[in-house]
Amino acid sequence: MELEPSHYPAQRAAGVARACINYRRGGPNRVLTLSNVRRARLQGHAVNCTAEVLYHLGSQHSAPEVHFTVEGELGKNPDEADNKFYSRIKSLQEPLVAQNIPDSFGIVPPEMEPIRHLAFSACDYIIWQNSTENTWYNLAQIQDVQQVKRNDDYLEFDYTVLLHDFVSQEIIPWQMQVLWHPQHGVKVTQNSRQPK
Repeated sequence: MELEPSHYPAQRAAGVARACINYRRGGPNRVLTLSNVRRARLQGHAVNCTAEVLYHLGSQHSAPEVHFTVEGELGKNPDEADNKFYSRIKSLQEPLVAQNIPDSFGIVPPEMEPIRHLAFSACDYIIWQNSTENTWYNLAQIQDVQQVKRNDDYLEFDYTVLLHDFVSQEIIPWQMQVLWHPQHGVKVTQNSRQPK
């Protein structure tokens, strides 16, 4: 069935596809955004993506199945910036701690952009896993983030984020533990919806 690209069902499905792709391919220096939807195709600045989103009817606990193809490169190669970010965080004497990204004026300090992009990629896993035909989630803000010191090569962050459901206009606090390594990508190890 053809959907009108500007209507909620097409936009929500495109948001789920973006979330899945960002979780699988995003990182602290690469985040994909949704530009527009044309006949079930996502049009970005650098790439075209075709995605099929299959919702499990009657099941609120099954993530939608997302099958996608990406034509072209996903923009800049973030390896150098990722390695620089990785070295900077690994060399901190005290674990990184930050709150309210962006702040109440919408400002994100430049040094926090990779932390925010990492949150986008990790949140996109939560969005993908928890989306239904009746939701449309987006990351609104990082309430707080704390680095967890580890004895291995991974960086670990404990995030509390606010997700906005455009359909219900609900703001949902969500906690997530995130691992990241430049060679291995993003992994959400734990996540849970928090009480308001």
